[in-house]
Amino acid sequence: MNKLLCEAIKSKKIIRFYYEGYERIVEPHAYGIHKDTENEVLRAYQIGGYSSSGKIPVWRLYVVSKMINIIITDDSFEHPRPDYKMNDSMMSKIFCQIN
Repeated sequence: MNKLLCEAIKSKKIIRFYYEGYERIVEPHAYGIHKDTENEVLRAYQIGGYSSSGKIPVWRLYVVSKMINIIITDDSFEHPRPDYKMNDSMMSKIFCQIN
C-alpha cells in the first residue's frame, strides 16, 4: 500500500506524477485494488498534464505501479468532484477514499 497516496487523498492535495512517460496532474479520490486485475489503482480526476485523448479534465483510473515520481503538491481541492461515487465499483478493496 502506498501511504503517500492515502495522505494526498486524506488531505485533498493535488498530486503530480509521470505515467507512461508523461506528466499528469490529478485530484486523487480513491485508492485500492482493481476488481479484475488485482493491480493497485488510483481513481483520480485529471486536471492537467498530458492526455492522449486530449480530454482534460476527465476521470481516469491509473495503475499505481506505472506511476513514477509521485509528488504531493501544496495545492489542494476543497470537495470531491460532484460526479464522484464513493466505494468505486472497479475496486474489490479500497485502502482510502474521500468521504
